[in-house]
This record gives sequence, C-alpha cells and structure tokens, in this order.
Amino acid sequence: MGTSNYQLKVDGIQIDVVKKDIKNINLRIYRSNGKVRVSTPQRVKKALIRNFIVEKIGWIKRHLKIIEKQLPKQKLKFETGEKHLLFGEMYELVVFEKTAKPRVELIEKHKIHLYVRPGSSIEKKENVMREWYRDHLKERIPNLINKWESRLGVNVKDWGVKKMKTRWGTCNIRDARIWLSLELAKKPVDCLNYVVLHEIAHLHERYHNDHFKSILSKQMPDWRQIESLMNHESDR
Repeated sequence: MGTSNYQLKVDGIQIDVVKKDIKNINLRIYRSNGKVRVSTPQRVKKALIRNFIVEKIGWIKRHLKIIEKQLPKQKLKFETGEKHLLFGEMYELVVFEKTAKPRVELIEKHKIHLYVRPGSSIEKKENVMREWYRDHLKERIPNLINKWESRLGVNVKDWGVKKMKTRWGTCNIRDARIWLSLELAKKPVDCLNYVVLHEIAHLHERYHNDHFKSILSKQMPDWRQIESLMNHESDR
C-alpha cells in the first residue's frame, strides 16, 4: 500500500495528514516552516485522527509559539540586543563591561545580563554563557533523575553535562552513568525531562526496541511528539 495525503484544520491550525504503512500515529512539527504533520496507519478513520489532534492541540500551540521565537541560524556574537533561549523561552541579552568576575543574571521582563571584563572576546563571552547554562541544567537534573530512578526502579551512579554535537544524551550501562547535552538548557523543560527518562530507561533495555519504547510510552505517553520536535530541523 502507498500513502495518501489530505489536510485538516483544527482550532485555526492547518494539519497535514499522511496515511502510511506504519503502526502508530506520529505527530511532527517542523521548525523550518512551522508546518504540523500527522502520520497515521492506513486504516485509522478521519474522526479518530481529528480526535487525536484535538487532544494534542494545546501541546501543538505551545510548541508552535516556541518555534516562532526560535533563533535564526547565525553565529552568535554575544552582543546587546541578541536573542538567547533558556528552557524554551526567549530572552534579550544585555552586555555590561566591568572590571569584576564575569557572571550572568536572569532579569525580569525576559532579559539576560552578561557581565564581562572590558575587551572580552566573543569566545570568552560564550564560555561565560556556557557555564551559566550548565549551572541551570545542574539545578534541574537531580530532581528528574530521582523521579525516574524511583519510577523505573534503577540507580544512576553518576551523571554529567557536556557539549555534544549529535546527541541529546548518552548512557553507559556498565557504569550506570548518563551524560546530557548542554544544548538542553535551550530547549523546553519537557525535552530535558524526556531525555533524562530516555537515558535512564537504557538501564532497563540497551536497545531502541519495542520493549524500550513500551517503557517510554508507559512513563511518558507523548514521548514521540517531544522527540520529533527535538530532532527535526535541529539547530545543533
């Protein structure tokens, strides 16, 4: 069997529906153009597809808002007026040059204040921001690890945050250690929550097989939508 395409409009949002030879309904939002696509098995009726979309419409709207505010794909200069993300929210950067220890402050009205010494290079500013992002992740990660350890009945012996080019996280099963991407500090918190669950689930199942996916589905029914948002048209 092939594929068939049509469109649905739900709450003012145009949805592309593609019927394919697949087992599950998948929802994807493309960051490059904001298009929303639902892929469904061939035999799923239109009414059920619409109901699925209606149930997810709040999630779709939230993530479309995030996409609208995404940074353009250009090299950052860490100058006043630039837009920077923190957990899916957009902030305006304001740079101050002072003869004091570099630091970053999160200010009301969606502003980030970056304090650096006079004449600091782009690389220095980037390093200060990177460590600030790392600190924000490290504040949130322990609670998430504790939550998923308890639910899955496993024990994470060690964890860390590092810059990754192609992955959101990794799990060393032998040592029960997980690493999480620094870029998760820019994604919505539900993305961080999902990646922590994903890596901890590997302590139950090494491979991305049906057993692994069933663990994710039981703990986080919308994991496929979150993963799709993260991995399609990524800025990394």
